[in-house]
Amino acid sequence: MDFLSNLQLGFSVAFTPFNLMMAVAGVTVGILIGALPGVGPPSGVAMLLPLTFGMDPTSGIIMLAALYAGTMYGGTITAVLINTPGESASVVTCLDGYQMALQGRAGAALGIAAIGSFIAGTVGVVLLMLVSPALAKWALSFGPPETFALMLLGLTTCTLLAGDDPLKGYISMVAGLMLAMVGFDIISGDARYGFGIIEMMDGIDFLPVAIGLFGLGEVLHGAEQAGKAQPVQGRLRLRDVLPSWADWVRSRWAIVRGTVMGFSIGVLPGAGPTVASFLAYTVEKRVSKTPEQFGKGAIEGVAGPESANNAAATGAMVPMLTLGIPGSATTAIMLGGLMMWGLRPGPMLFEKNPQFVWGLIASQYIANIMLLILSTLFIPLFVRAVRIPYSILMPLIVVFCITGAYSLKNNVWDVGQMLVFGVIGYFMKKLGYSPAALVLALVLGPLAERALRQSLIISDAGIGIFFVRPISGVLTVLALLAVAVPVVRAFLKK
Repeated sequence: MDFLSNLQLGFSVAFTPFNLMMAVAGVTVGILIGALPGVGPPSGVAMLLPLTFGMDPTSGIIMLAALYAGTMYGGTITAVLINTPGESASVVTCLDGYQMALQGRAGAALGIAAIGSFIAGTVGVVLLMLVSPALAKWALSFGPPETFALMLLGLTTCTLLAGDDPLKGYISMVAGLMLAMVGFDIISGDARYGFGIIEMMDGIDFLPVAIGLFGLGEVLHGAEQAGKAQPVQGRLRLRDVLPSWADWVRSRWAIVRGTVMGFSIGVLPGAGPTVASFLAYTVEKRVSKTPEQFGKGAIEGVAGPESANNAAATGAMVPMLTLGIPGSATTAIMLGGLMMWGLRPGPMLFEKNPQFVWGLIASQYIANIMLLILSTLFIPLFVRAVRIPYSILMPLIVVFCITGAYSLKNNVWDVGQMLVFGVIGYFMKKLGYSPAALVLALVLGPLAERALRQSLIISDAGIGIFFVRPISGVLTVLALLAVAVPVVRAFLKK
């Protein structure tokens, strides 16, 4: 009964005119942002987060969550039409989507991606409703040791899954933790690492860092890639976007597998939609009776990954809402936004702010319906946006980055931070380091440090407190295994 009453409360919040408008606006802007090469979900959320500061937190998170869902599909448009993924989760879509476009079947690729995204997103929201309250109740038993162990697990799994080189992931994570230590000590109140600069005493705000790394850094990197792929010419009408019955038959189980796999992977801290889409593509190729068609225009190679990345985007909200650990780079930025609104994600969020949580969950149903409508009816409009020259888009994105950083405190210092981290983000991208690991560590760092210091204060056994308590012991061992796996793997290769 509580479940139905909570859902009813959520829909009463989501169907207010302003929140409904925010969901529609979020999906629309998200598809456009996802369709722009080099501007993915983290960049879009980071740039638009300042616009939500004057809103009610529920309206703000509804818009950002809808934008996240929209960017997941928007990246498919560029992947199919110009062989350039709008965001990292659409990389594998290029393999078969662009080949389908060259064969004159771009509409079918975009259509099956839209249907798969809708099904996966809707099923993901249902699972989010069922899993989150139970996980939140379990997490109520967490004390400081369990919280620190959970944060440690989130950091180690993030770096484990951050690219091909785990060492670079760990380096990025340590850099983020070092930035998180700038400012006043949370226990003693002593100033740390400020170097006498007054502005540094408040610490490093995550928003200028996120906008710089994901916004400006991606723009600088994308400027090098611009013009390397030629867009597929031709018009796309509504009937061209609807897949045939044969396409649907070939894709139906790929959508099911991608949905289940995507949500399961999305719930893991640090995994995110990119990992889910790659694994979904690998699974589809292995179970297919015609694996030789993959990479040559197999529609299952589009349906599976696209379903997986949308389900993973929804799944990533489970650890963010219930445990306060972001499941992806985008939810890390959302987590920072929640803290700036004065909300503390975690098990008590469901108890203290049910209107916020269930309003967000209910709005996801609306966002998925709008995603299906927009991704079929307005495909010609989005295709035209894709064909805007990057030389025009780049200055506009830079302006958005500067405006977003300045609007945080109306301070030029934040703009300077954003520009510095934009350059750092460019070189991190070039050298294979993980901006996502840095941002996640910057967000989780203060929380982990507070939990660690509190645990050591109440402990007579030193670090043994993390092993003698059952939950923290299991989580700590899992975190240590996450560190050990890359080392063992590298040793076995040698």
